[in-house]
Amino acid sequence: MDIGIADKIITFIRDNKVSSTEVADCLGKTGAIKGAKPLNKGMHRVGLVQYVYAHSDTNWPIHEQIRFIPEGRVIFVDDINGGRRALFGELVSSFLVIERKAQAIVTEGLMRDIAELLEGRFPIWCGGITPEGCYNTRREENPEVKMIARTNKERYQDAIAVCDDCGVVVIPKDEITDEMYRKLVRIEEQEKVWFHCVRDLGWDTFDTVCLKKYEDK
Repeated sequence: MDIGIADKIITFIRDNKVSSTEVADCLGKTGAIKGAKPLNKGMHRVGLVQYVYAHSDTNWPIHEQIRFIPEGRVIFVDDINGGRRALFGELVSSFLVIERKAQAIVTEGLMRDIAELLEGRFPIWCGGITPEGCYNTRREENPEVKMIARTNKERYQDAIAVCDDCGVVVIPKDEITDEMYRKLVRIEEQEKVWFHCVRDLGWDTFDTVCLKKYEDK
């Protein structure tokens, strides 16, 4: 991955508040982490992904893995073979957001301490809530856990995540290219044209989106 291109894409998305919807369109309408929903509304976050995982109802690996993670990342927390317990709550979220300057916390797993996370406006996208938490005990990783963690780390680590009210979309590492940057620029321009045609010119959406009659002008 070219870090210069990644920074260029991240900066463009952040400065223009490019939505997860638009990013998904640039990826051929793919890329969503479907189980992750915004806990707090009105947030827009983007950054490189840091992959972290828990497994088998223990969050010991999370505590271990987040000790030395780089600042400014979107933390993607994978819940491998979990039994629908909360991965963590306010304490770990505070450490990640305040001490490690995390852009966002993303997981398809569950969270707890929700009153505090809502009051503190934590940038969290998760799969749901529960008061029942994981155990913080060390457990051996079986071959299946190791395989899933290895596969998913290769998929998500150093990708780009875009998080907003619609959800989370991940730009894979092999899509972090100049061409992706150009797609993002084009889709921002296209959105402006479409809304101009519908709102200002009074066109219907068929003429605008399907027939693209503005190209004839």
